[in-house]
Amino acid sequence: MMDTVQVALGTRSYEVRIGPGLTAGAAEAIRPLLRRPRVAIVTDANVAALHLQAFRAGLEEGGIASVALTLPAGEGTKSWAHLAQVVDWLLSEKVERKDMVIALGGGVIGDLVGFAAAILRRGVRFVQVPTTLLAQVDSSVGGKTGINTAHGKNLVGAFHQPALVLADTGLLATLGRREFLSGYGEVVKYGLLGDAGFFAWLEQNGPALRDGDEALRRHAVRRSVEMKAEIVARDETEEGDRALLNLGHTFCHALEAATGYSDRLLHGEGVAIGCALAFELSQRLGLCSQETPGRVRAHLAAMGMKVSLADIPGDLPDAEALLALMAQDKKVQDGRLRFILARDIGAAFVADDVDAGVVRAVLAEALAARG
Repeated sequence: MMDTVQVALGTRSYEVRIGPGLTAGAAEAIRPLLRRPRVAIVTDANVAALHLQAFRAGLEEGGIASVALTLPAGEGTKSWAHLAQVVDWLLSEKVERKDMVIALGGGVIGDLVGFAAAILRRGVRFVQVPTTLLAQVDSSVGGKTGINTAHGKNLVGAFHQPALVLADTGLLATLGRREFLSGYGEVVKYGLLGDAGFFAWLEQNGPALRDGDEALRRHAVRRSVEMKAEIVARDETEEGDRALLNLGHTFCHALEAATGYSDRLLHGEGVAIGCALAFELSQRLGLCSQETPGRVRAHLAAMGMKVSLADIPGDLPDAEALLALMAQDKKVQDGRLRFILARDIGAAFVADDVDAGVVRAVLAEALAARG
C-alpha cells in the first residue's frame, strides 16, 4: 500500500513515501535518520487537534521522545514573528545541528519549519509530514522554504531539502471539501504543465478521487510527486525547467496579495484560477486553440472548484493594480514578468517577453465578468 518516489539530488537525495497509515509507522521510518532518539515537532492548532497526540504516541512506542510546538493555523503564520518564535523555541529545546525537526502540517507549516531548519545553526535536518493534499503533492517536495512579507508571498526563504517526506494519504480523509479541492488545484497543474495523459485521467477519475477513493488518491499523489521530483532533480534552484511548476502562480500570487492572504482565497484555489487565466492568456497570444481554455475551465467546474475571478468573494483591485502586484512576484527577472504559458494541455513553457497589454486585457475582461 506504499509507493516510494526518489528525489535524486546526489548526497542530498531523499525518499517521498506515499500511502495510508504512514504516520502510525513514522518511528520506524524516522529512527534510521536520528543521531539520538529525540525529535522536535512543529505543527498548527488544527492539525494538533486531529493528529498530534497519536503521532507522538507512535513515536514514543517506537522509542523516540518528542517535544512539540503548536502554532496558529492559517497563512498568516508564515511570518517573521512566527519564524522567530519557532527558531527561539528550537534553541530553547537545545536542538542541535545533527538533530531532527519534524514539520507536521500543511504547506504553511512545511514552508515555515523548513526555513527555520535552514537557518538554525546554519542548517538542521528536517522531515516533512504533510497532512494536506496541497502539501503532499507540492510544498513538501523540492526544498523550497520561506515566509511571506508585506511585499508579497514567499519573498524570503531558502532552498533546504528535507531528509524524508511521509505523505500519509489516509490523513486526506480528515480534510474538508474546500481544503481538499484547494490541494487538487496543484494536482491538476501537473497534468496541465507536462502530462496530457494525466490530465485526461483526472478528467475521468477526478470526481471519484474527490469523493474519497483511496487508490485513486494515492495514484494522483504519486504521479504529482513523480513529476515534481523529475523537475527538481534537473533544476533544483529554478534556473530553468523548475519554473514550469509555477504554472498559474504569477496570477495566483497577485490574487492572494489582493485578498490579504485570507480565507477569501486559498492557495490552491488561486492556482486553479491562475491556470485557467494562463491558458486564456496563451489562447489570446495565439499559442493554443480556442477550445483549450474551455476544457481547463470545464474540468475545474466539474470538480466544484473556483474557476474565475467571479468566484472570489469581495472586492478586487483593477487590472492595473493586479499587474503591479505581479511585478513584485519573485519570478520577475530583469523587470520582466515571467509567465508559464502553454501550446496545449501538457505542453507548458516559460515566457518572459509577454506583452503587458495582453495580460491587462485578460485581467480586465475577467474582472468585468464579476458584474
